[in-house]
Amino acid sequence: MSKVYLLLVEKSVLKTLNDLPLKQYKQVTMKLFSLQRNPFPQDSKKLKGFEDSYRVDQGEYRILYTVEDDKIRVFKTGKRNDDEVYQNL
Repeated sequence: MSKVYLLLVEKSVLKTLNDLPLKQYKQVTMKLFSLQRNPFPQDSKKLKGFEDSYRVDQGEYRILYTVEDDKIRVFKTGKRNDDEVYQNL
């Protein structure tokens, strides 16, 4: 049996998710849940200048998260083609 990580999602991410159209909401939440079993999928990339922080894309959205011990903390989501996702980090 593979390890399952605890998924912690910031309130700001929940608000962003709730504002998404249903199709994108389903896609992004499924990607979030998949991180619990595999926090380092093939399409994940380490964020430069941030320790233990990664990004992964789902459709036109980007998910930013950290991995510490057995926890994944999702701290930001946003449009992939919009640099806004990287503001206020």
